[in-house]
Amino acid sequence: MLYINQILTLLKKDLLLEWRQKHTFFGVVLYVGCTVFVLFMMTGQPESRIWNALFWVAQLFVTVNTVAKSFLQEGISRMRYYFTLVTPLQYILAKMIYSTVMMLFMMFISLLLFNLLLGSPIQNKKTFIIVCCLGASSLSLLFTFLSAIAAQARQNAALMAILGFPIAIPLLMVLSNLALGAVSSVLQEGWAGMAWMMVGMDVLIIGLAMVLFPFLWKE
Repeated sequence: MLYINQILTLLKKDLLLEWRQKHTFFGVVLYVGCTVFVLFMMTGQPESRIWNALFWVAQLFVTVNTVAKSFLQEGISRMRYYFTLVTPLQYILAKMIYSTVMMLFMMFISLLLFNLLLGSPIQNKKTFIIVCCLGASSLSLLFTFLSAIAAQARQNAALMAILGFPIAIPLLMVLSNLALGAVSSVLQEGWAGMAWMMVGMDVLIIGLAMVLFPFLWKE
């Protein structure tokens, strides 16, 4: 019980910091809105496949802007202080949960704006929401872990992008194929297998973070 309470305390800490620095949160919301508006000005209301591709490309850059600061905003002295209070597993799990919640929020804001400005080709809303939840969790977990690695490289955000994009590209391709089952009236063959593969990738990222982050923590 104490283990979970400490994770909840870390989550509360991140929420309070986000509330005190509201300009960063609303800055990301503004970035999302500007991105969707620019896409609307350039493409109007595209057909379903183009709409789907634009949505997931936008989510990649929204994730980088939303999740990148999870570790990069933590100073060295603050990290040393956390080292005396909690275990590395508690810290990384709290960061991953917080980043996933934030990314879910940003993704549904993006979805709302896409529907308002670029139209809504979605045929199966329930399926698309499931894919959005999978996509938000996968992208946020990946970039949170990479943010932890980049934070140990003298706060080098460029390292996170270099490491992340080669992994994120096949991830986005799978998510795009999954989402096509929702924007078309016919469910694609092998949809369930791809969905479980995404869940497996999430579990793998969490497992790698739990194994490798304690070594980064000690540094």
